[in-house]
Amino acid sequence: MNRLSIVLLSALALMALSSLARAQDAFADTADPKITLPGLTEYAPASEAGDSAAIRRSVRMQAALTEDGDPLNYGLTWRVFHPAPGPDGKLPLLATSEGGSAEFEFEPGDYFLHVAFGRAGVTKKLTIPKDGPIETQHIVMEAGGLMLNAVSGIDARIPSSQLVFNIYKAEEGIDGEQQLVVENVKPNTIVRLNSGTYHIISEYGSVNAVIRSDIRVEAGKLTEAVIQHRAAQLTLKLVSEPGGEAIADTAWSILTSGGDVVSESVGAFPTIVLAEGEYTAIARNKNKVHQRDFTVIAGRNSDVEVLLN
Repeated sequence: MNRLSIVLLSALALMALSSLARAQDAFADTADPKITLPGLTEYAPASEAGDSAAIRRSVRMQAALTEDGDPLNYGLTWRVFHPAPGPDGKLPLLATSEGGSAEFEFEPGDYFLHVAFGRAGVTKKLTIPKDGPIETQHIVMEAGGLMLNAVSGIDARIPSSQLVFNIYKAEEGIDGEQQLVVENVKPNTIVRLNSGTYHIISEYGSVNAVIRSDIRVEAGKLTEAVIQHRAAQLTLKLVSEPGGEAIADTAWSILTSGGDVVSESVGAFPTIVLAEGEYTAIARNKNKVHQRDFTVIAGRNSDVEVLLN
């Protein structure tokens, strides 16, 4: 028999929700709790009276986004750890539960309890006495959600396939670098985070259209942010006359006004995204070189035609 067992009580109730509860709904991604019980026999604390007299005490766990918020009914991952490190130097995982509120049965002793809500998480030490009342463990996550998108220029829509966001902690670590929280986030994706300020890097295309901004996430709220890129999408063409057919087997180099190469490609009409500014397009075809200076204006997607000399 395992020395630690879990009984999970979780249910979704239909009720009139407060504004915080509606914010919780925006973060939902699961409704059915799941429980796993790894390694309980090996690491569960031993009873002084032996196995036959082991005492198990039931403790109910619940978590909310804010101090006065309703308990979350979904999206939580509970983990229980033994307080003594194992042979690998890590705290042994005793049990996990997914869903909303949970109820665990413990033998008296000390444990570490961690609850995660997406990228938000709280850890606390839990002591189970041999007797006396045990209150429901109410964890305040102090967490919210962040959903990102971006436009080019004033309001030009950017295809989601060309956008990606990386989220970092705003403050620098001891090494002077900002800690990556989550990378390669697609537009309109809800990311659950602890409340606080985060540094966002938005990449439009794969060349030089990059915008950095700091955004604050508030507990119990879904923050929606639209980042404005100063960039445009361009299609390069080598033509014999204005409006003519693009010539195949052309090698392209794009230089900044300072002469730095920012993009190289091969094709009849490659498409690239460039930050607003002055550039030179160089086209090489059949051992001949052709070039043209051009200007990128934010939000104005266009063709850049280079004429044969």
